[in-house]
Amino acid sequence: MKIPVLFASKIFQKTNHLYLGLLVLIFFFGNFSEVFSQELNNTTIQDSTKTTKKESLLGPSDANNQLKADAKEKNPTIKKDFIDKAVEAKNNFYTKTGFKIGFDYSSLYLGATESLGDNHTASGIARLYGRWDLIGRGTNDTGGIVYKIEHRHAYTDLAPSQLGFEIGYAGSLHPLYSDQGFRTTNLYWRQSFLNGKIVGYAGFLDSSDWTDVYALASPWESFNNLAFSVGSATIGGLPDGTLGVMLSAWLTDKMYAIASITDVNARPTNIFKGFDTFFSDFQTFKTFEIGIIKSKETAFVNNFHITLWQIDESDFYGSPNGWGIDFSGTLMFGKYEPFLRGGWAKDGGSLYETSLTAGLGYYLGSHVLGVGLNWGQPNETTFATDLDDQFTSEIFFKWQVAHQVQITPSLQLIASPALNPNTDFTAVFGLRTRIFL
Repeated sequence: MKIPVLFASKIFQKTNHLYLGLLVLIFFFGNFSEVFSQELNNTTIQDSTKTTKKESLLGPSDANNQLKADAKEKNPTIKKDFIDKAVEAKNNFYTKTGFKIGFDYSSLYLGATESLGDNHTASGIARLYGRWDLIGRGTNDTGGIVYKIEHRHAYTDLAPSQLGFEIGYAGSLHPLYSDQGFRTTNLYWRQSFLNGKIVGYAGFLDSSDWTDVYALASPWESFNNLAFSVGSATIGGLPDGTLGVMLSAWLTDKMYAIASITDVNARPTNIFKGFDTFFSDFQTFKTFEIGIIKSKETAFVNNFHITLWQIDESDFYGSPNGWGIDFSGTLMFGKYEPFLRGGWAKDGGSLYETSLTAGLGYYLGSHVLGVGLNWGQPNETTFATDLDDQFTSEIFFKWQVAHQVQITPSLQLIASPALNPNTDFTAVFGLRTRIFL
């Protein structure tokens, strides 16, 4: 097994020229930030990451938090008054009725320099998501329905979620963009208790909403590669559209805990099948997380947590049982958010057995630059024995073009793709767009 500390020298030996270009990009964005800073009129990091003391401990992709992020005041390059009026009208409707709705359309292109087959992929995802507060409206102890319905469709013969294996990469270049069609990711009851200190979900859930999340975990707006998202690619399963329950609680002002149990045989394209599989088969995915924060206002950017998970064997998906542990540490220094994350897995169908990730987020108001490096050891029960370790890096820049338009170019560099003995290096270029209402 290669030693993770050798990661930097290993990947730079294989990618000298492209990494020189990567450093130039970082230098460019670092200097270009002065232009953005003038636009932002001294706006601070609070624009992107601030939370209220009553918010739950869910990640940026959670439907509730996505609604809040969409509604926040932005500092876009292009500003239109009618957009602000539309947002205000939607918020007023929510105040009167308790019903809030959001819609977005995202698309992703990925192109690889080396491939065993196709090397160009693209697809789109339309999402309708929202909440309907039915109990305790206007208080911190609300109860109501949360929903998220999607349609995932490929523009090309190959979807971006499949490109990793096509280039011989034992990992996921992006886990979401597929050709699955209609699916229900969320349909559950959300209830808060004790002035918002405890939040519970029951129904059809997305386990990635709360498992090992951090500020840059959202594959909709941040990193593409799963190695830089929840679980660092070491958690098996992560079912969505899955019947189950989740409970999160503030133990103190600076400590929290999250626990969940969900159906491992979930089928997002036919969620009500979950009533049969959950209660008849009772093959489940369980998580427990405990974390320490600096303050509730910066819960996701000054955060240290440990996540334990266990998954049963799945009859439907044919995946083995297993368990693992993940850790995450992030700190905010002005506009900079360095992070160190990783995990270890024993079977369970995870992509990696061991993974270590380090990186940096740089916030320019509503614009975000992210850089990450990962060392990963492929899980031999998922793939094959004696595969080489993989080294992955990614850089992205989320440009908030207008209040409701984001464009995110990215570059992934992969050294030693474990399933492609014909190449030592592959670069993957990406362009992601998101339009939301």
